[in-house]
Amino acid sequence: MRIYHSPQTRSTRVVWTLEEIGEPYDVTILTREERQADAHRKLHPLGRVPVLENGQGILLESSAQCLHLADVHPEAKLVWPIGSRERALVYQWLFFGMLELEIPIIDVMRYREEQPPLAEAATERFTACAALVERALDGHEYLVGDRFSVADIVTGGGVLGFARHMGLVDDFPRIGAYVDRLDARPARQRALAVGTS
Repeated sequence: MRIYHSPQTRSTRVVWTLEEIGEPYDVTILTREERQADAHRKLHPLGRVPVLENGQGILLESSAQCLHLADVHPEAKLVWPIGSRERALVYQWLFFGMLELEIPIIDVMRYREEQPPLAEAATERFTACAALVERALDGHEYLVGDRFSVADIVTGGGVLGFARHMGLVDDFPRIGAYVDRLDARPARQRALAVGTS
């Protein structure tokens, strides 16, 4: 198994998932320039990371990769069986994170300097969605009850962790405590260190 990775990108989610399940893997660290090279574009025509390569071929898109790894390693208990209520909630939080949280975060970054009214509108959209997460965490350690899952890796550590870095969740104490719990996980720390030395 090989992951093509650049630190501080969505590929960190996949490295974190690999670290949580304890799956041995090889990593190829790529700079922004290396991602645009023809050699990498043969793997990912858009020149992006992550790319997950295993015995079955190439898989693109970090959330799909994380969910696939969780499925093929049920012993790690990062996801519930297909058809269960908990599995549906994992899907809910994965899609919610990618669509309802991440898109406004990107818009805040894009417009903050040059078009503040657009950034303000994006911040309002994000805040409304973050309030839903804050309520969901009331009395719970993780997004799907009290068991850590791939939804926490993608939406919690990936999306909400970045939102906290941007100062977007300062008014949400449960989200802040939740991101702290995620950041304290040893597998998260190992994943963040991959490719930074």
